[in-house]
Amino acid sequence: MHFSDIFKSSFLENVASVSLLDMALALALAFGLGVFIFLVYKKTYEGVMYSSSFGVTLIALTMITTLVILAVTSNVVLSLGMVGALSIVRFRTAIKEPLDIAFLFWAIAAGIVLAAGMIPLAVIGSVIIGVILLVFVNRKSHADPYILVLRCDGQESEARAMELVGASTRVCRVKSKTVTKGEIELDLDVRLRDADTGFINALSDLPGVGSAVLVSYNGEYMG
Repeated sequence: MHFSDIFKSSFLENVASVSLLDMALALALAFGLGVFIFLVYKKTYEGVMYSSSFGVTLIALTMITTLVILAVTSNVVLSLGMVGALSIVRFRTAIKEPLDIAFLFWAIAAGIVLAAGMIPLAVIGSVIIGVILLVFVNRKSHADPYILVLRCDGQESEARAMELVGASTRVCRVKSKTVTKGEIELDLDVRLRDADTGFINALSDLPGVGSAVLVSYNGEYMG
């Protein structure tokens, strides 16, 4: 070993493996695709509490994935070590919305394809996916579900209330019925006619009806 060999480093030899132009172009395109994915996510979100941090995560995930794949494609030995390093990473954050998983995979896939040099596939594919999500997620083929909670003081008042509810809604199904001494509580699954909730006022004015509560919910249901 010569004295000059001490200053040789394989680490420094990899500095120029990816040009600055390639890095700048890949990260700029990744940022653009990440912003597009974020905007589609924001437009199609239908949950209860919107998380802006998840949207920013989609942008960061696209750019980080692009950065990793650029390093992997420039060095075969590095790619093997990267697989082992990433295999120990575990994510424990719970995904509440099933559609969020699709956006996560979309951001990762866009970063991978973009860093692999398939720019038309990454851009055109992302545009097609975004259009499909905008069309199908925002499309509602069913009426919004509601839960109607009724409290009546007897069978006669229950019959009158059910007659009014049946005439004022498209669908009315009994989910549960609780009978106690002097009170009947009904939980009804209803679909409104043209989002008209005025029948609740008339329902609460019926003799024997103690209360009428209409609650919207966004859970899984069979229509």
